[in-house]
Amino acid sequence: MTHEHDWDKVYRDADRLWSGEPNQALVAEVTRLPRGRALDVGCGEGADALWLASHGWEVTALDPSLVALERGQLAAEGTGLIVEWVAGEIGARSLPHDDYQLVAAFYVPLLKDSPAVDAMLALVADGGHLLIVHHADFEPKHGHVDPAALLMPDDLAGRLGEGWTIRVHERRPRSVAVGAGAHHLDDIVLLARRDAR
Repeated sequence: MTHEHDWDKVYRDADRLWSGEPNQALVAEVTRLPRGRALDVGCGEGADALWLASHGWEVTALDPSLVALERGQLAAEGTGLIVEWVAGEIGARSLPHDDYQLVAAFYVPLLKDSPAVDAMLALVADGGHLLIVHHADFEPKHGHVDPAALLMPDDLAGRLGEGWTIRVHERRPRSVAVGAGAHHLDDIVLLARRDAR
């Protein structure tokens, strides 16, 4: 991710940053997939991780913000859902597994040339899926981020190459009433399956 950002401050500055609802593309695409281990990259306040856990996935939720992870843990209390919350960034923190049937990242500000991208791809198990969602027409508000340097689903689709089958790659409307991303009306969704080697 973009290391210059103080994610704890971003979360502390809002009582709740995101909507608290699971990502619409997650619900639409993952419902049809066989259950297994899932990694939620940049899990934020945990809505997606908790949705996955409630639908039979064994979930690892990764985020650089301890504030966000604490909110996720708080949301999980009393639900009976089990999520392994891990503080850190993709590629810079060891994880409980090195192969996941689902690796998902929603609106995560990864740089195109970051080794974190290869680290993320390497965590997808044979026959597993990668689900990447980002806002269409995305313009970051923070001046230190060059939009052209950010990894978008279109970039990743062109990069996957042999050994991957793209199952979904499309722009689709979204409807989110509250939260930091509510003003974005369309998402780009990429779902790819790693072929068995």
